[in-house]
Amino acid sequence: MATEYAFLLDSQKPRPNHLLATLKADSMSRLCPHLKSVYLSAGEVLYEPGVKINHLYFPTDSIISLLYVTHDGATTEISVVGNEGVLGVPLFTGGESTSSLAVVRSAGGAYALPREILKEEFDRHGRLMELLLHYTQTLITQMAQTAVCNRHHHIDQQLCRWLLMSLDRLPGNSLQMTHEFIASMLGVRREGVTEAAGKLQKLGVITCGRGRIDVLDRAKLEDLCCECYAVVKNETDRLLNVNWGDS
Repeated sequence: MATEYAFLLDSQKPRPNHLLATLKADSMSRLCPHLKSVYLSAGEVLYEPGVKINHLYFPTDSIISLLYVTHDGATTEISVVGNEGVLGVPLFTGGESTSSLAVVRSAGGAYALPREILKEEFDRHGRLMELLLHYTQTLITQMAQTAVCNRHHHIDQQLCRWLLMSLDRLPGNSLQMTHEFIASMLGVRREGVTEAAGKLQKLGVITCGRGRIDVLDRAKLEDLCCECYAVVKNETDRLLNVNWGDS
């Protein structure tokens, strides 16, 4: 499990995870004694395919990628979880495990909740259950739109979508990501990512350094993106009322 580290969880104002922040005081009072603050390191594996899941993770300033891994070891990102949601959907949808690999994409904090506590609260049929079901619908939308994007849209547009989804879940406009890492997430060749990033840099949308991408013009990045980003964002806004980037 991730490394526990110290910061106080305030039951009235938890660190910025949208789902926790929108729970009422009675729900938070039941969850608080069981929520553990953890630090998630970049590259850390939280879930493996077919392995029993024991904790949910509510990210605060970390990002977690759900990956499909082929028999020959190739990977493709099928969805991403940040401070808008929770990792561990199979625990409240009737499954004990998942077929995907959950890897920390961007290091940071999260709250871990034992599976038993989640099930007790879920069985109350209250606000937490409603939020988790709404979030599951947004995750399904994201997975479906990612599949469409990977199949029908050019790598330039895929990169724009990927950068925007990352920015929504992080403070600021900087990403600590290499082209090779992004390529592994998108399931494409590194050279393709480098070429696409170069085009964005020439347009003044981003700047690239060693393992770092700074977004200079988010509005232009959205203009260059395909519709897939907006579809997922709008569905998340509709169901969860997320204020992206407001942490």
